[in-house]
Amino acid sequence: MGVIKGILKEELENSIRMKSNYEKELLKLPKGSLIKKKIKGHEYFYLVFRENGKVKFIYKGKVSGKEIKKYKEAKEYRAKYRKLLSQIKKQIKFLRSALRGKESI
Repeated sequence: MGVIKGILKEELENSIRMKSNYEKELLKLPKGSLIKKKIKGHEYFYLVFRENGKVKFIYKGKVSGKEIKKYKEAKEYRAKYRKLLSQIKKQIKFLRSALRGKESI
């Protein structure tokens, strides 16, 4: 039984390290996402993000294709890291409860 507990502890440490890495990667991404609004036939770009529980829109004006691509990629990475973070949190919760002996192995 001691070997299994050792493996579970090691896996828990790895999971906590991975969680920390995912959170760091999320912080590196640009805040918010770029949206295009069409007003009276003209296209306008806005940066949208949450601040203190409120949605903020910041007018960006003309936006280069490079910047649009940057925000699109950031949105995809953010979704990916949030999904991974959710999974790793569930795994950490499971491992902690298993190490306390609440889960049957």
